[in-house]
Amino acid sequence: MKTTLNRQIILAARPIGMAKLSDFTFVETPVPALKDGEVLFRNTLFSIDPYQRNLMGNGSSEWPSIAIGDPMGGPTVGIVEESNNPAFAVGDHIQSWSGWQQYAVSDGADLRKLNAAAAPLSTALGPLGLTGFTAWYGTTKVSTFKPGGTFVVTGAAGAVGSTAAQLMMLRGHRIIGVAGGADKIAFLKNELGIDAAIDYKAADFKEQVARALPDGIDSFFENVGGPNFPVLMEHFNPHAKMVICGTIADYSDTDLPQGTNYLPRLITLIHYRFIDIKAFATPYVMDTFPEFLAEMTPLVVGGKITYREEFVDGFDQLPATLLKLFDGTHSGKKLIVRA
Repeated sequence: MKTTLNRQIILAARPIGMAKLSDFTFVETPVPALKDGEVLFRNTLFSIDPYQRNLMGNGSSEWPSIAIGDPMGGPTVGIVEESNNPAFAVGDHIQSWSGWQQYAVSDGADLRKLNAAAAPLSTALGPLGLTGFTAWYGTTKVSTFKPGGTFVVTGAAGAVGSTAAQLMMLRGHRIIGVAGGADKIAFLKNELGIDAAIDYKAADFKEQVARALPDGIDSFFENVGGPNFPVLMEHFNPHAKMVICGTIADYSDTDLPQGTNYLPRLITLIHYRFIDIKAFATPYVMDTFPEFLAEMTPLVVGGKITYREEFVDGFDQLPATLLKLFDGTHSGKKLIVRA
């Protein structure tokens, strides 16, 4: 390998509120020499996901914050450039957690070898990666949902939400998706074919909720949090089940929200309607990842799961692409940066 310098994007500061470009710094470091049992790989695809804001610190997260001066974290797809490990050959495609750097070294324990002929490599960062795993685990392992009931998912046009909706559709549920804007609503209706879609940005949001939920909510998959939940929670049926996957609307908040305190009302609903609320975090359940791949791979390859990807070209675009998730312009597609 001729390259001796490794470009990295490191965390320069912990954001206060919304992250900004000045929270990142570009640096160059030497590419380390390989030891016995190690492989050197070059990252070619970088996944951009909302939880990466949590990795930056000063927010609520199940993930530990990365240290100032360390490369920004996240999953990648790469190609092996050099190998002193018999399990990996030069040219092998791998998925890693090496973060925002062009090159990385591993002993192989944290690498997943990919078969480019079996599925597009980018799916290892989407429906066959952490994104799909999050949706699969949240709909399969956290609660037992009654088939045939009404399933509501927020952030429904996003990568996790759309996968959760489709998995529950395949299991015989009536699917209601909540998303923001006409384009996302059209995607949910026309491409995913869910039963109803609610636009939380619309002036008649409450009326849309009432029309879409004449029989209430039996199961609820929360990806967003924020001010929409109090409207939706009033439609919980007795013994409804709620799974909390994420609260992207609150990831940058460090203070308590202002305005009406809905907690007493939520506690009342939990009590008198016997609501079952559970939460999960993928870092603690990765032992089920092989089971996930066994179930999801044929669904993705066979076209049973629809997924969207948006590719952004350029390693330098990583910080700006992450910020796009939170500035209101994000299209709901999976964002992947190509080096």
